[in-house]
Amino acid sequence: MVQAMSLAQLAFVGFLNLLAKASSYQLHPNTIPQFGRSSSFKHIDQKTIGAVKDEPERLRYYTIYQASTPPKSGYTGSMATMDIYSFPNMKNNEATGAVIWISNGNGDDPADINDIQAGWTVDPNIYGDTNIHFFVYWTADGYRSTGCFDLNCDGFVPVNIAHITPGDTLDPAGGPITVKIFKSKDDGDWWVYFGRDMNNLNPVGFWPKSIFTTLVDRANHVTWGGYAIGLRGSPSPPMGDGRWPGTGSATVQNIQLVDTDGQGYSEPVWPVALDVFTSNTKCYQASPFANNMFYYGGPGGCTK
Repeated sequence: MVQAMSLAQLAFVGFLNLLAKASSYQLHPNTIPQFGRSSSFKHIDQKTIGAVKDEPERLRYYTIYQASTPPKSGYTGSMATMDIYSFPNMKNNEATGAVIWISNGNGDDPADINDIQAGWTVDPNIYGDTNIHFFVYWTADGYRSTGCFDLNCDGFVPVNIAHITPGDTLDPAGGPITVKIFKSKDDGDWWVYFGRDMNNLNPVGFWPKSIFTTLVDRANHVTWGGYAIGLRGSPSPPMGDGRWPGTGSATVQNIQLVDTDGQGYSEPVWPVALDVFTSNTKCYQASPFANNMFYYGGPGGCTK
């Protein structure tokens, strides 16, 4: 779902008055928020959140935090709570959503990237409507020939007792969703849990470890955040709830790593050990990371 692009550090700049009129979704302030740099602003290797396929006519924008300094045993999972939002006016070739990415690869060869994702999206190209959908995605060769969304190919295995199936619609009135992905010590597979209450999560299914190469045992990147997709030359859609990050806007919260018992824990070195990246700060932003959460989003309106 995510595409490789030129690296850029997060910079905070004045917002152009012209851009305030570029989005067809909502009016928004003429200035972007100014945040202090409480986290490390480093280059993120975007191959770790690469593209589902090469689509040069569609541009992808991201606002993400990433943990990329794993312990010797690697990362074994993560969980987070994400607000969800309806965008009934989303057009074909546009999309928006929020995701947890868990990935591994040596960084030298994009084909070595193994990646699993879970989150929510509004994507008419994939689902044929403008509803909010819960989704999962995987690849074992850097988004080339393996992997798919939901149950569209062999890979993700749903469980019979699941309360939700990948691809199902989500009602925004139900509130935020919590997603947990972790490598179970019992079978070594990568499990997905889902719930509307972070203290009451239920299994959705799993990716067998046998379908992976570099993600068989551990991950070396965990990423959280939002994305938007738009047609080149057309104003990009909103991200989050379409507002600049701040109190009351879209959040990714309750962010934790997860061990092989499925138990969440927070790193004491956060937020210093986290990297942050925003594709285009004129249209989207992320707040500083604090108390295991961050605000993110923006009105869109980018054309390149």
